[in-house]
Amino acid sequence: MGLRHGLYVITDGASTHSGQLSERVARAVAAGAAAVQYRDKSADAGRRLQEARALVEICRAAGVPLIVNDDVELAAQAEADGVHLGRDDGDIGQARRRLGRGALIGVSCYNELERARHGAAAGADYLAFGRFFPSATKPDAVQANPELLSTARRTLALPLVAIGGITPENGGPLIAAGADLLAVIHGVFGAPDIGAAAAAYVRLFD
Repeated sequence: MGLRHGLYVITDGASTHSGQLSERVARAVAAGAAAVQYRDKSADAGRRLQEARALVEICRAAGVPLIVNDDVELAAQAEADGVHLGRDDGDIGQARRRLGRGALIGVSCYNELERARHGAAAGADYLAFGRFFPSATKPDAVQANPELLSTARRTLALPLVAIGGITPENGGPLIAAGADLLAVIHGVFGAPDIGAAAAAYVRLFD
């Protein structure tokens, strides 16, 4: 299952009660989210597997990929569509061997074009840059600028994801600069109406 342009929602285990997670993700998907990433940094392996499998079912029914943050083994056990790897989360080749040729493997490139080039050469399926704006999830993350997206768009033939403090008000210029997807956590899952919040991002791609 490939990535299409649009909203890429990322769950936040710190603020999402387990019993509500599936319902909240379903609302975002129903509103038009193009991809979902399951992100939970807790040590409760059993719960994480249960949640990931539930989200796989929701996303598969909607034709939307479910990608697991950081954890290749969890992605394999949950039969997710792929994995997202940060700087310290393992090797793209090892992830490909574990998950198969059809898996979606994304890499965090922060503000580093050279890291993006290396990821593309190593077989990544998409490249994520950011943060572009102040982020509640990662307040100390390095700053990226829209020109980085423009350069990556000209030189790298892979989908580009922008992340970090993105709102419906500031996301448009990132799309214009070259972002294929806008990755959002609190802008959707921290909103009182998840469906309406997701739809506001989706409209940026119309």
